[in-house]
Amino acid sequence: MTLILPSPRVLTTGLAMLAAFALQAQPLPDAEAMGLFTAELLDRQHVDTGGPGIAILVARGDQVLVKTARGLASLELGVPLSTEHRFRIGSVTKQIAAATLLRLVDEGRARLEDPLAQYLPDFPNGRAITLAMLLNHTSGVKSYTDIEGYMGNPVRRDLDTPELIRVFKDLKVDFPPGSAWAYNNSAYVLVGAVIEAITGKPWWQTPGTFPTPLFYPDSKHLVPGHVCGYTREAQNPWAPAGLISMTQPQAAGALVGDLLSLWRWNQLLHEQSFLKPETYRRMTTPEGPAVASKYGFGLVIDTLRGERIVSHSGRIHGFHSQLQYLPAKRISVVLLRNADSGPNLGSIGRQLGAFAAGKPFPRPAAVTREIAQLKAFEGVYSRGKDLTTLRVGHNALTSQKSGESPLVLTPVGALHFIFHDTSVQIGLLRNPAGVVTGFQQFPEGDGEGVLWNRSADLPGTPP
Repeated sequence: MTLILPSPRVLTTGLAMLAAFALQAQPLPDAEAMGLFTAELLDRQHVDTGGPGIAILVARGDQVLVKTARGLASLELGVPLSTEHRFRIGSVTKQIAAATLLRLVDEGRARLEDPLAQYLPDFPNGRAITLAMLLNHTSGVKSYTDIEGYMGNPVRRDLDTPELIRVFKDLKVDFPPGSAWAYNNSAYVLVGAVIEAITGKPWWQTPGTFPTPLFYPDSKHLVPGHVCGYTREAQNPWAPAGLISMTQPQAAGALVGDLLSLWRWNQLLHEQSFLKPETYRRMTTPEGPAVASKYGFGLVIDTLRGERIVSHSGRIHGFHSQLQYLPAKRISVVLLRNADSGPNLGSIGRQLGAFAAGKPFPRPAAVTREIAQLKAFEGVYSRGKDLTTLRVGHNALTSQKSGESPLVLTPVGALHFIFHDTSVQIGLLRNPAGVVTGFQQFPEGDGEGVLWNRSADLPGTPP
């Protein structure tokens, strides 16, 4: 007997009704429940005590619900990770640099519509690039981290701000200023340079910006409690992170922090009027070409289980970070990892945030499917210009977008799968004849789905 899945409309309507029921207000979890869920989540992510680890803080309002760490701060010495240790936070730095410049705007020392040339007169086409374009990645300036080979030896050099700008200033732009969006580290180097031009000081020394203990890692001084960073390729053993001069990430990603300092930063920025209300609204409201990417000024603005979430991630040699804030319930989620590979901190953070908000993701139980059954789902699926390939490999169905690595799909029903260690689910669709015609993807496991149509067989599949 052939199992027929309901039509996309029926499937979406049914799951939407379930989602509405699931998202009704539930009692908010207390610290004990939050701690148990966090431990379970780390177990599912296979974060063990013998490798690089993760430090986690979840707070609601002024109450810390979870503050924990698992793994090692130093593999060589066997030192356990603690919640007081400090990590490179990578591009989480961007929101702090953005807020620093916006604070100067609030003080009347700059305007978002000012041209870059007003502060850096020699920068090419600087009259067409505004400060707002730098902050939301619409300037078109070439990102120096995208230069072929640059992240090898060149990124190890100590450079001051003018020297770093000379690396990319004369390169061909990606697009005319303000016409498109592309994530851009050079733009935030320029943000730092503008701050320095206004204040006459290094960008990180602007008074009143950093809550202690966020640090700029001066190469001549030690940062107390700084953990070691690690990297790994494929199944090779862990190795020390590649070398990088921390003068080069600059305002795009150079800061070092810990759990408490980033929680305090969330409170300072989102709750304590660090910026004027109208400035904060603009910082957290995507505009122009940045709308499609949901990018404000140094922040990504999205939804989580029906609630607004403001966040940013960071990844730099040996480290990975995630900082999230749910304004409706004043929930902060901070994740810091001393490795640049491993578990998806974005997914972990969203699951922690949803649980803390009383709206946990559905977690269906895995079921067993025969390989022959999985083979029926192989093919190329499309949504607009985007392509995803489903194929069986290593005794599992996998999903692979163009240019990305394959992701394992765990069966949770006859035609339903969940992406391994995430909340994202798909439901395969069959027509009345039993032929697979596509799938619905549910980013939050339920609710409104996104349709992908089956457009081709796998290359090389016999007719």
